Amino acid sequence: MKEALHIAQAVRDACLKATLQAYDDAGLSGLCHEGRWECAVDAIRTLDLQALVQTLLSQATRVS
Repeated sequence: MKEALHIAQAVRDACLKATLQAYDDAGLSGLCHEGRWECAVDAIRTLDLQALVQTLLSQATRVS
């Protein structure tokens, strides 16, 4: 259960980070709020989950 919670928190954190970064980047490009929001949502859709899982597994093996 503890491991599943750790994975869920890592996915949430990665989504939040990707969303905020994309929203800010889109704003710097001059997009309106709606355009920025679309970019932010797209960032979640295209998040590299395989890389995230590999990172989590790598961290878990270092701790063990």
